[in-house]
Amino acid sequence: MPPPKAGQPVKAPDRTQSKLQRRAGIAATADSLRRGPFPGSRAPDGRIPSPNGGRRPSGQEDLFRGTDLPILSAVAVQNDALEPDSPHDEWTDDAIRRIYDLPLIELLYRAQTVHRRHHDPGEVQMCTLLSIKTGGCPEDCAYCPQSAHYQTDVEAQELLNVDEVLQAARRARDAGSTRFCMGAAWRQVPKGERFERVLKMVKGVRELGMEACCTLGMMNREQAERLAMAGLTAYNHNLDTGPDYYDRIITTRTYEDRLRTLQHVRQAGIQICSGGILGMGEEVGDRIAMLRVLANLDPQPESVPINALMRVEGTPLAEARQVEAVDLARMIAVARILMPRSMVRLSAGRSEMNAEAHALCFMAGANSIFTGDKLLTTPNPERREDEEMLASLGMSAMKSQSEPTANCDRPTPSLAADSA
Repeated sequence: MPPPKAGQPVKAPDRTQSKLQRRAGIAATADSLRRGPFPGSRAPDGRIPSPNGGRRPSGQEDLFRGTDLPILSAVAVQNDALEPDSPHDEWTDDAIRRIYDLPLIELLYRAQTVHRRHHDPGEVQMCTLLSIKTGGCPEDCAYCPQSAHYQTDVEAQELLNVDEVLQAARRARDAGSTRFCMGAAWRQVPKGERFERVLKMVKGVRELGMEACCTLGMMNREQAERLAMAGLTAYNHNLDTGPDYYDRIITTRTYEDRLRTLQHVRQAGIQICSGGILGMGEEVGDRIAMLRVLANLDPQPESVPINALMRVEGTPLAEARQVEAVDLARMIAVARILMPRSMVRLSAGRSEMNAEAHALCFMAGANSIFTGDKLLTTPNPERREDEEMLASLGMSAMKSQSEPTANCDRPTPSLAADSA
């Protein structure tokens, strides 16, 4: 059943297309992303998004050798019926489900093994996310207190000025953050003065020596290119959930819209930051489907945020069940195995987690958190709490890096099978 809607009624989704037709449209858009890198897609410094063109990580074939419990068998992969003309094996829901259903300890062991091949297990990147334009969003995302469709305590606020944003970025940098993210409650990136202001914010953050990330809604190719020229490191555009559950949560845009924006981002040479939210009433299959779409992008997203729903009074999901830490860790572990070089970000929901739950997620392969007492408009642990938590775990904040990991080559099901 779809989640109940609160506040102002929203327009019903267009159901004139059959589910098969919608899936075909989503698959076509996703396929265009899988065919990357794109000719002429270069960042301002001349880099193409993935210099190795999606080749498998070296040494991946030895990843699980010597372990007793196979993730997949070669026969199982063959039975997944991948298209014969496919340029590479693609993850299927069944293949991912076999990984997801592993006993937790085994799953964490395998995820941590992958994590150690590509990342320092004792380091966590500290990020800061600022709402630069708050509330009044015309979208009807059932989880979001900034939607104009719902009655929440969020007060609408116009776009901040450049100096305010850069002052916040300096404070974040001085407190240890190496990535500064700017979020605006827009359906689509606007034209004119407001967009010019955002471009100045991006340039200013980069001049501070920080990574700059934006989440501004849908955008076209030209806007993506201008953000790239301004020096934008990454663009966040979450898929939120799997394709089949998407219109239960959002009816004012489609899954194809999300994938199209990601395509513009990748073509402009900007890194992709895209993940989802747990706890919106979805089934495990929906979570797996979302990971399948992300893992089959070529190149894979450089950044994968995994969020636990923040239940906010006035939104349709205010009474949803709290996400269990084990479920969050399981999702992070699978994401880490499927996307070994990506930054897997433990994002929203940390205010309801204790140190032990954080440790479980770090063991699963998370290597980034958002600091500061607010995440856009919802509560977040204070920086002092995070510092104490990391110290208690013997972990440290990642130092600034001029070129974050961008070559997110992906393991394939057949490699995982052959090496099990």
